[in-house]
Amino acid sequence: MPSPVSDVTRFAPSPNGWLHLGHAFSAFFAHSTAIELGGRFLLRIEDIDIGRCRPEYVQGIYDDLTWLGLTWEMPVRRQSEHFADYDAALKRLRTMGLAYQCFATRKEITDAIEASGIGHARWPLDPDGAPLYPGLYKDLDPTELNRLMWEGRTYAWRLDMEKALAKAEEINGGPITFLEEGEGPRGQKGRLPIDPMRYGDVIIARKDVPTSYHLAVTVDDAIQKVTVVTRGQDLFPATYVHRVLQVLLGLPEPRYRHHSLIRDETGRRLSKTAKDQGLRELRLGGATPADIRHLIGLP
Repeated sequence: MPSPVSDVTRFAPSPNGWLHLGHAFSAFFAHSTAIELGGRFLLRIEDIDIGRCRPEYVQGIYDDLTWLGLTWEMPVRRQSEHFADYDAALKRLRTMGLAYQCFATRKEITDAIEASGIGHARWPLDPDGAPLYPGLYKDLDPTELNRLMWEGRTYAWRLDMEKALAKAEEINGGPITFLEEGEGPRGQKGRLPIDPMRYGDVIIARKDVPTSYHLAVTVDDAIQKVTVVTRGQDLFPATYVHRVLQVLLGLPEPRYRHHSLIRDETGRRLSKTAKDQGLRELRLGGATPADIRHLIGLP
């Protein structure tokens, strides 16, 4: 009989800043999950944001994780080296008639929301806190599309979520769900429904970069045979989009284990944007891996 397939987890940071305590918790969580399941632990560098990612941050990831005592399989997958994989997935979605080019600038979106009569204060937001896309440039006339292309206008590829969800449910033979083995933001667990319409027509690629976070991680997890996706509760809603993409692209369904977030004394979650104290700073300041575990509530 063939041997059972080993579970695979991954820690997938973006090298656009130094790792902080929240990253340490997420890395330990993924690593310990792999140990618990008798599986494999992978490290992935999510560096599709070419403008913000830096070589020193990549090296910092390796240094910090090694210092924490974590080990991972080689080679490490770097997203910037695999744009062809994401482009192939995008082309498949385009062939299915589920992706369209959006030329809207931020100002155009802002103006459209203001002109709607609803106003920014009452305009719905997606789970990441961004205003839902108001549908500009959707169902664009081919002549107008060609004109904009000839002008060299910058554009993004958006997923027509209404069409995509309908097609995914057709392929799936009914409503799409996912298995949560961890804990969602409101304690959700078990087999849960998805609600991707909360994101609207989400961006899945851009003119200069043939992917987005949603498309890249979905493709990567399938290629790397990840069976258990571990990540923070802030990314819980992203699962809705990823499950739609998995069904549309014929990719396997992993299980999910979302974990609580490390927060400061005010309850704010840690982030690179806020320049919260990094592991590198703590490491160079004399902290030990045991100190880090204590700070994030691990034994």
